[in-house]
Amino acid sequence: MMAEPDLPALEPPADRPIVLVVDDTPENLQLMHGLLRNHYRVRLANCGEVSLELARTCPQPDLILLDIMMPGIDGYEVCRRLKADPLTQPIPVIFLTARDHASDQQQGFACGCVDYITKPISPPLALARVSTHIALKRANDQLTDNNRYLQQELERRTREVQTVQDVTIMAMASLAETRDNETGSHIHRTQNYVRALARHLAADPRYAAELSEEAIDQLYKSAPLHDIGKVGISDGVLLKPGRLSPQEFELMKEHVLLGDQIIASAERLLDTPSSFLRFAREIARHHHENWDGSGYPDGLAGTAIPLSARLMAVADVYDALISKRCYKEPFSHQVACDFIVKASGRKFDPVIVEAFCQLSDQFRAIADQFRDCQPEAYDQV
Repeated sequence: MMAEPDLPALEPPADRPIVLVVDDTPENLQLMHGLLRNHYRVRLANCGEVSLELARTCPQPDLILLDIMMPGIDGYEVCRRLKADPLTQPIPVIFLTARDHASDQQQGFACGCVDYITKPISPPLALARVSTHIALKRANDQLTDNNRYLQQELERRTREVQTVQDVTIMAMASLAETRDNETGSHIHRTQNYVRALARHLAADPRYAAELSEEAIDQLYKSAPLHDIGKVGISDGVLLKPGRLSPQEFELMKEHVLLGDQIIASAERLLDTPSSFLRFAREIARHHHENWDGSGYPDGLAGTAIPLSARLMAVADVYDALISKRCYKEPFSHQVACDFIVKASGRKFDPVIVEAFCQLSDQFRAIADQFRDCQPEAYDQV
């Protein structure tokens, strides 16, 4: 009699791998149980239906030895079902059968088996193949666990970096807004207005390609930087209570160029282009462009104005109208809506104004949610 092959040192019974043996012949089940029991925990099934239940039972088998010719569903069908079920798909299957034609083996491998042992078996060969495939299964499980851990760690660190980025953005934006005698609520309101408009327009075929979920998220996060350039405007101009002189207005208009320069400086520090910073730069430079070309700084008109800036223009003007400023009292929601509608086709993209009209109640709800400390006129009819 041939000696058994060298196998891994015996583990405690509860830690040994589990082998499920499926055969409709009691003698074969008894033979395989006697061969395997000193090295593995052995489960036995005398038909395909029972084997499918046992394969899903926790703890699941580490390996399945499967006969082909059985009553009910045969081994091929059992293997196909095992491989079609995500819960049992990773379990390696070895066919253990008297069918030894090449076509039988080909069909077995096509069903998803990892090996094919013909009866009558050679005990040392059967043990060696079982040991090899269990070792491979354990190595694959370890690799899967490592990959899962690495993926979770990557996602965790990505969330941390994203959180730091978001907090930094809001801090930078708040710096600009506080210099303009505004509150951080203006930032939250305008970014939510922009997101509401973008989500609405995403259903329009003319805008769907530009407004993917990722793009909308980037727009939402970049919107707070629209007035970052105000950090470079003197207090005498920025905080003047009253109408600016022509010379002062020219100085005020420089905030869009300063914002563009600040964000461009950040872009140059990156090795690869950033869609987030692209949106931020578009919004910072162009949110004062007008649909008819009368805006600044570049006098762009129509769709030559980036969509991000056209969205921001409506959001920014609406919020400026309903908010108290050092040079004005707040207007009501209705007055702000009327202003934007009248400026459609002149100051604003008509399609975006149409979307704004449909979202008017949502704009008002956003304004209420992120209300400033002082009472606002936008809660008036």
